[in-house]
Amino acid sequence: MKFVDEVTIHVQAGSGGNGCLSFRRERYVPKGGPDGGDGGNGGDVILQADVQLSTLLDLTYPKTFRAAKGTHGKGKDQTGRKGKDLIIRVPAGTLVRDEETGELLQDLLFDGQEFIVARGGRGGRGNARFATPIQQAPRRAERGEKGQERHLRLELKLLADVGIIGFPNAGKSTLLAAISSARPRIADYPFTTLVPNLGMVEHGDSQRFAVADIPGIIQGASRGAGLGLTFLRHIERTRLLIHLIDISVECPPESPNHPVQGFKILNEELKAYDSALAAKSQIVALNKIDLPGVVSRVPDYMKQFEEMAYASYPISGKTGEGVEALMKAVSEALGTLCPVPLEEGKVNGVFAARR
Repeated sequence: MKFVDEVTIHVQAGSGGNGCLSFRRERYVPKGGPDGGDGGNGGDVILQADVQLSTLLDLTYPKTFRAAKGTHGKGKDQTGRKGKDLIIRVPAGTLVRDEETGELLQDLLFDGQEFIVARGGRGGRGNARFATPIQQAPRRAERGEKGQERHLRLELKLLADVGIIGFPNAGKSTLLAAISSARPRIADYPFTTLVPNLGMVEHGDSQRFAVADIPGIIQGASRGAGLGLTFLRHIERTRLLIHLIDISVECPPESPNHPVQGFKILNEELKAYDSALAAKSQIVALNKIDLPGVVSRVPDYMKQFEEMAYASYPISGKTGEGVEALMKAVSEALGTLCPVPLEEGKVNGVFAARR
């Protein structure tokens, strides 16, 4: 399925029905009174979070979503039927913004959470509502109000506990496939993965956490290079980052492709995009130790990362060597980390968002 994480839509709530102008006509009643009923209210447009969805693809067409109108009132004091609400299902983790002002209207985090983005118009009153002792035969009824109309921008931020970051071809998809049931596309060339992949990891008897591999982050990603600017926002809600590094490449220490230098460059990109990202806890995974001659380099790299106060774990995503120790470290780190702070001082964790 195509991954779409940003879309603009137009929503139109239903208009209210008109009130009725009517008078009773009954046998043996020479002067019948007003009996015009009210119009029904228009339907609302509601966004509903659904954890079963992972993309905004279904909202790319049509672009306009309309709720039903309320029906008009009738004689004999009959009130018009309310227009049916339109419920639009979106993935959990979707931010709702006003397209014109950029204002954040709602952050849909919980499964089943609903937010009314456009309210239906109120139905007009029938002439029976205007009867008074002085004015016993009012010839007046109201038209229904028009429903709200808005242009919205929906942005999806993945709800994951752990994000796997690293330069292209570092082995992120291979690691995700090794630790979960996710089956991302894997190949031996850069930018194989063009969209984030999400997988659930079960560690121990009871702990489960969501892991996402974030593709396309390269030097200059915070300025729009590669795919990084598109997908950097998906790291924002993670509590922990696995920084995956390919240590099979031999190059001078000052080269951007050197494992330690590349680690620093990628963290600078995170900081340039959002300083909060660079402040997230990171665990370093030294990947591809299954290749010839790579194991001998591990002690030196582990020492360098230890000097920078980062725990590092040599692994092979392909063979699974060292992956269990990495997952144990991730599991223990998640148990000590605080929930992710959300907008407006709210605090909640990913697991709470999934309940």
